[in-house]
Amino acid sequence: MSLIIESNSAKQTEEIGQKLATILEPGDIIALTGELGAGKTVLTKGIARGLEVKETITSPTFTIIREYQGRLPLFHFDVYRIEAPQLEELGYEDYFFSDGVSIIEWSERISDKLPKNYLEVAIDYGSKENERKLDFIAHGKWEKRIWQLEKMF
Repeated sequence: MSLIIESNSAKQTEEIGQKLATILEPGDIIALTGELGAGKTVLTKGIARGLEVKETITSPTFTIIREYQGRLPLFHFDVYRIEAPQLEELGYEDYFFSDGVSIIEWSERISDKLPKNYLEVAIDYGSKENERKLDFIAHGKWEKRIWQLEKMF
């Protein structure tokens, strides 16, 4: 199942993330895809705000993962520059199967490592400069949960 939500600004994309955070549970995985500058980190900032993270969220491009504390722990991955062996060295499964929320930017690069239960968010550019189309694609148990998000929009 899929749900498409359109955003007219970075602020609105962040607000969508904040609403998504209200339904997140321990162990949830959010797999983000989209071109450079599409809004993956902007959406993550909103999710972090919704999880009551106080720190400033930045893309973990060179650090690969950043950890934040909030209502639930937040593990923010950027796997653009990573190869499978490096992912193994990070102990990614310890994060994916923990009591936190894992958000993975460029998740298509590690799709074979994703568990069966995750929410994919494909972010595409709209026809205007700040417009974005967010396609929420449910995998596994998210098939039964995506309606919670649908009710908000």
